Amino acid sequence: MELLQELPDLSAYLAADEVIDHEHPLVRQEVQRLKAESGDAYSYAKAAFEFVRDAIPHSNDAGDPRVTWRASDVLRLKTGICYAKAHALAALLRAEGIPTAFCYQNLGVIHGLVAVRLPGRDGRDGQGGWARQDPRGNKPGVDARFSLDRERLAFPVRPECNEVDYPVLYAAPHPVVLRALQTATDRESLWPHLPTEL
Repeated sequence: MELLQELPDLSAYLAADEVIDHEHPLVRQEVQRLKAESGDAYSYAKAAFEFVRDAIPHSNDAGDPRVTWRASDVLRLKTGICYAKAHALAALLRAEGIPTAFCYQNLGVIHGLVAVRLPGRDGRDGQGGWARQDPRGNKPGVDARFSLDRERLAFPVRPECNEVDYPVLYAAPHPVVLRALQTATDRESLWPHLPTEL
């Protein structure tokens, strides 16, 4: 599948906003810790991915009722569903100048992940240098890995079940995703209102 940038200007995929608040002190603190443990952009991106995947439990897996949507809150509370974890990873990557986009799959409900563009990725892979990553969190039957060469997502789509990979790389989280997160009082109230289409 060819990934398509929503916006042509790569700087849009580095922006901070209310959701991807990568200038927040808590985000900056985590960036500094990750930088101290990594050498180059690739190792930093991999470390950030593994931190979000492994150290921040998916709230449904953990039975955590809290709903997070702002990157700094995901880091502070150490919880979030796929969308929120994607927001946290984007903040950590964008803070280090790594273009990061939001992308989605339709698995019956919308599933959120990110795409990264690292230095040296020249686009000869047919994806314009972008590589999708899924920080959702592993569990039995789910084994997502950081990879630039071959996708290792949590959930490969099953076309026979009408599941779809959306090719668009969004510069900001999709409004239907944000609306669902921001209007939920807890995870139980969120679950019946997860978006089923973009």
